[in-house]
Amino acid sequence: MGFSESMESLKGFDINDLDFNNAGSWPAAIKAIVVLLLFVILIFGGYWFLIKDQYLVLDKEVSEESTLKQQYESRAFKVANLEAYRQQMMEMEKSFGALLKQLPADTEVPGLLEDITNTGLGSGLDIESIKLKPEISKEFYVELPIDIAVSGTYHDIASFVSGVASLPRIVTLHDFTISPIGAKEGGMGRLQMKVAAKTYRYSAEKSKIKNKKKKGRRK
Repeated sequence: MGFSESMESLKGFDINDLDFNNAGSWPAAIKAIVVLLLFVILIFGGYWFLIKDQYLVLDKEVSEESTLKQQYESRAFKVANLEAYRQQMMEMEKSFGALLKQLPADTEVPGLLEDITNTGLGSGLDIESIKLKPEISKEFYVELPIDIAVSGTYHDIASFVSGVASLPRIVTLHDFTISPIGAKEGGMGRLQMKVAAKTYRYSAEKSKIKNKKKKGRRK
C-alpha cells in the first residue's frame, strides 16, 4: 500500500475509533504517525535526560582545561625564569644591604646632628635650632624626625639643602617653610627656613621577628 492509498484510508476515520488493545488493526498511516511520535519522544527524552547533562559536564571540563592551561603557562614561565629571578633577588639583597649601611645606628645619631650643623655653618647659615624628636617605629625601620630652623640668604639655604642631600647617611627633608626676615631686624635679603628632616635607623629586632613569622608560616 502506497502513501496516497494510506492517506485515502484515513478519510472518514475517527480517532475515537482507535482500539489501543488491538493496535495491529490500525491503519498504516496511523501506525506510521504513532511510530514517528514515539521516535521524536525518545530522541527528545534521550537528549534531555542524558545528552544535556553531558554537554554541561563538557562545558565545565572545557572551562577547567582553559584555567589549567593558564596556570601551566604561568608556572612554566616562572620555572623558565627562575634563575633570572634568583639573580634579581641577589642583586636586591645587595642593594638593600648597601642602603642599610647608610642608615645610622644609635651611636651615630649625635654625629649625624653634628654633620647637619657643620653643613649649615659651612653654607653660611645661622643655626637657630636643631631638635631631635621622638622616634617613630615603622615595619622594619625606625624613623628619626629632626626639626631644623636656620636663617641666611637664598643661595646659603640652597647650598645647605644640597649639602644635606650629599651626606653619607640618608637624610630626607620635608615640609619646607621659608619666610623673609624683617628689615627692622637687620635681616634685609635674609630668609628663615624651617624644615622637618628625617633620618632612618634599621630595626634589627623587628626584622628578626618578621623572619621568625615567615619561617613559622613555611612550617
